[in-house]
Amino acid sequence: MSAYSEKIAAGSAEAMLGPNPFVGFRGRDVVREVMRATKLAVSQPGLTARAAAGLGSELRRIFRDQSDLAPAARDKRFADAAWKDDPRYRKWLQAHLALEKALAGWIHGQKLADHSRARLEFMTSLVTDAIAPSNFPWQPEAVKRFRETGGHSALDGLRHLVRDIRENHGLPAQVNKEPFKLGENLANTQGAVIFRNELVELIQYKPLAAQVREAPVLFIPPQINRFYIFDLSPDKSVVKSVLEAGFQAFIISWRNPGPEQADWGLNEYAAAIDQSISAICSLTGANKVNLVGACAGGITVAAYTAARSAARDPRVNSLTLVVSVLDVKSIGDTPLGLFATPRAIKSARRKSQKAGVLDGKAMAAAFSWLRPNDLIWNYWVNNVLLGNKPPSFDLLYWNNDSTCLPARLHGEFMDLFLDNAMANPGKLRLHGVPVDLRRVSCDSYLLGGTTDHITPWKACYRNTQLLGGKRTFVLSNAGHMQSILNPPGNKKSEFWTGGTLGKDPEVWRKGAEHHSGSWWPHWHAWLHERSGALRDAPASLGGADYPELAQAPGTYVLG
Repeated sequence: MSAYSEKIAAGSAEAMLGPNPFVGFRGRDVVREVMRATKLAVSQPGLTARAAAGLGSELRRIFRDQSDLAPAARDKRFADAAWKDDPRYRKWLQAHLALEKALAGWIHGQKLADHSRARLEFMTSLVTDAIAPSNFPWQPEAVKRFRETGGHSALDGLRHLVRDIRENHGLPAQVNKEPFKLGENLANTQGAVIFRNELVELIQYKPLAAQVREAPVLFIPPQINRFYIFDLSPDKSVVKSVLEAGFQAFIISWRNPGPEQADWGLNEYAAAIDQSISAICSLTGANKVNLVGACAGGITVAAYTAARSAARDPRVNSLTLVVSVLDVKSIGDTPLGLFATPRAIKSARRKSQKAGVLDGKAMAAAFSWLRPNDLIWNYWVNNVLLGNKPPSFDLLYWNNDSTCLPARLHGEFMDLFLDNAMANPGKLRLHGVPVDLRRVSCDSYLLGGTTDHITPWKACYRNTQLLGGKRTFVLSNAGHMQSILNPPGNKKSEFWTGGTLGKDPEVWRKGAEHHSGSWWPHWHAWLHERSGALRDAPASLGGADYPELAQAPGTYVLG
């Protein structure tokens, strides 16, 4: 491939995958892996020939109806009976499975480092997932739907496709946004904004218990997402559960930055947390606050807590980190780690500096490619091939309500990744104070999710080896955001606690105790033990120095 044609191909892949993500792969990485695979095939003709011969033999068995290849039992793409009962569809599917098997065997036979093999496997899976038989217009469900609707499904699908190209970087929409409205059926726990500056709105929620613990709870969401992941809907609201458990609850709502806020960085975000804590202590009379951070918000609040501990600031009562990774090197050979090369990071930083922000929609698109079958092709089939509207699902609405990241903060997160600064004491400074997680002396509650593809639970477990103080690790049976939204009443919920907090997470899991149900009550009990005595709940929100500025969910969440 010539340099010119490689550049053209990289541009095409970039258009498909979206711009450089927060941490992840680029379109040109796809081209680079394809070129590498081609060179490997040419340089090892024997291995390539054996793989091709094996594929040919399996294809002959398929066309003779002698193959026993079948999709995984849980693979919903091929749930329609026609994939098994109709010989034409069965052979088509089996041919695809044979190709996947041959490619997997060919990659396994390569003499590659584990990291390189994982990169090649991931990129190969992107291609094979894209050409899966379920993604073509003549697949059985689409054909049935076309006949049932007299062709209207195809017209509806075409309209959806045009809309997605125009509004969603060409990716299929994941959610029907029409049924949702903030403050009505989302983010509707009663509260008020009682403090506002250029960067944050601080929301105080109305207590739901007659008496509350002395130490309030402050939620710090990720800077790359809206705050209401903690207050999604009445039956999935972490905030409401904390209020019902007898705590005062506050939450930070970050302002969605534009290019004019390009210079906001960790110092500014840490200062906003500090101002919020000061406001809470002044308003409630408390001298300590329980901090809760999720994902990138967890990184920020952990760095803040370590810096304040070094400065002998006693106001942090406890630290809860949900699906947060502080030692970024521990994410290993996940897609996020595989392609976060210095070259990719430099390119990502250059783009955000030029624009002033890292675009939230582009970042969301890039994360979708980490799980394309679930987050892309599933909606392609539903929206375009079947002509259906995307589902009306509150979590997907939140996931698509994207925000931007200031260029400076994005660059600093890149530096954290390159230097692994959170795991190396003194590499990061906040307002001149070195960040050393070992200086954190308060108790910490650390949560991971078993199927989390963004912050794998073993990487979250690594936090237990970095923080000082008494640490409690809990493992929830869910993915990244579903780990947070795991309320009581879900019969499928389960979690693990206890175990010895050594270096090996698998050893911990073998010794951990299994529990049915949600981890929320376990966390509430943990907080109660550490949050002081009960006292009468305040009769109203705000106060003389902190009057109500707006009803929850505030104004920043709308921008």
